[in-house]
Amino acid sequence: EGLARNVPTVRDPDNLTYFKEEVGGLAVGGYELNPVAWDEASVPDSFSFQLFPEVYERFEPCMEGVLARFPALESVGIKQWINGLESFTEDGMFVLGKAPEKENFFVGTGFNAFGIASAGGAGKALAEWITEGAPEFDLWSADIRRFGRYTQDNRQLRFRALEGQARHYTMSWPDHEHEACRPLRRSPLYDRLSQKQACFGVKSGWERANWFAPDGVDPIDVPSFDEPNWMQYSGQEHQACREQVVLIDQSSFAKYVLVGRDAQRVLARACSCRPDFKPFAVKYTQILNGDGGIASDLTVTRVSENEFYIVTGTGFAIHDYEEIRSRIRPDQDAHLVDITSAFSVLVVMGPSSRALLSSVAQGDFSNEAFPFGVCREVMIAGAPVRALRVSFVGELGWELHVPSEYATAVYDALFDNSEKWGLRDAGYRSLDSLRLEKGNRLWGVELSPDYNPFEAGLGGFVAINANHDFIGRDALIRQKSSPLTRRLVSLTHDEPSARLLGGETILRNGQRVGWLSSGGYGHSVGQNIGLGYVRNAHGVNDEYLEAGKYELEVRNQIVPARLHLQALYDPQNLKLRS
Repeated sequence: EGLARNVPTVRDPDNLTYFKEEVGGLAVGGYELNPVAWDEASVPDSFSFQLFPEVYERFEPCMEGVLARFPALESVGIKQWINGLESFTEDGMFVLGKAPEKENFFVGTGFNAFGIASAGGAGKALAEWITEGAPEFDLWSADIRRFGRYTQDNRQLRFRALEGQARHYTMSWPDHEHEACRPLRRSPLYDRLSQKQACFGVKSGWERANWFAPDGVDPIDVPSFDEPNWMQYSGQEHQACREQVVLIDQSSFAKYVLVGRDAQRVLARACSCRPDFKPFAVKYTQILNGDGGIASDLTVTRVSENEFYIVTGTGFAIHDYEEIRSRIRPDQDAHLVDITSAFSVLVVMGPSSRALLSSVAQGDFSNEAFPFGVCREVMIAGAPVRALRVSFVGELGWELHVPSEYATAVYDALFDNSEKWGLRDAGYRSLDSLRLEKGNRLWGVELSPDYNPFEAGLGGFVAINANHDFIGRDALIRQKSSPLTRRLVSLTHDEPSARLLGGETILRNGQRVGWLSSGGYGHSVGQNIGLGYVRNAHGVNDEYLEAGKYELEVRNQIVPARLHLQALYDPQNLKLRS
């Protein structure tokens, strides 16, 4: 008793404990490594502000941490033991927003022991969601739509939340992968990739190969802020894509079909690209909000008069489905169907991809017959394949969208003919380094509702001058008439010890002007690469950008950096269109 009210709160993650003043005394608590879930089938209506009986053996690890930090507390009396409930999520972030499966039902929960501290901001955001349709700034990291439908299962929810609580005060390592309830969603190629020493990560419940270990090396991530144990092997996959050909299993892509007489009208209003969806043309496009911010980005392929095939990222399956569905008016004949599980996606990329596919497929893969941005139906090993000539890595290549029951047959056929062309498997870690060299953006990282296409360097994909009225067009017209106050750029540096992870501060002439949205190493260009927005309230144009001297703050180390306004690799897109 008698503790001053202005005593600071102390957090001690090493001992999993915290200390704070409370009503003149000291409240101490901690976050268990082996928490217990409350397995009641339902919460009684009367349950509020109630506690459970003391379980002293569960307090013991916490008290050991408390006394390790403040040994004098050993002689202080304990006024009250508190054993109660708290809500946690698998990723340590809140659950906010409109429930996707319910109309006019909004959620604010899962505050991970920060409910009181976050109440004002969370309440404001929810009020804006209800009254305006969205909060004033991007809250994707807390959006309820970031979770897959597997979280509707109580067992999944329980064990994932337990892992989230157990990790609350532990070290947050780069590239950490969740471990609870795995494996859950597996592509048909999972067993084959496992046999080839794939190290899997997880996204929306999907097991995805991050990198492949050679014989004699365990396919396990070793946590590190420095060069990770997988870097050299991912780099070999990266170089194989640049020099020969690789296969990446991206079956976890979310896929939809939009069908109906009004399907094109729906897309013309929702998408910011030109509305002339030609048969079998593959279009990259953004869906904007009313303020011109990028609500999602995806590809759209017209496969028949009234049917469109839509592909987006693994983690956006629920989010993007709702973004499209919400733009279908009640009087329109258009139906959106999630067909993610119906198709596996084998991505074949690299200079030898055309030769490899020509050797196994029934179809013409020449540049004249199969140009960039086109979809063709071909046959491989008896399987009907929807081949899309697109590329996220900046090389010649195709996405092979295969009915899932044929996926292993197509995979085997490609590798049975691979020796001449040097085909090898590649994972998502190499995919990320390849896209950084190419300057390709990721939604939720470089792209979000906070940024418009002009700021993101994607204005060329927006049909602002076309004679059609898409959502966000009026806002873009207004924004285009004013100077941009932020621009997405690439920055590189040569310091081997300064690994870029995203979040590093960007300095221009010694002044903080932004931070990196993502970072990594470009194996082809031999440099550390970061993408990020440079900000200036008075305007950001090419002249302003090129006149500055740039540095990056990497773990308290100031590193000289070079600015790039074009892609580091093949800025003229000659390779992917070859």
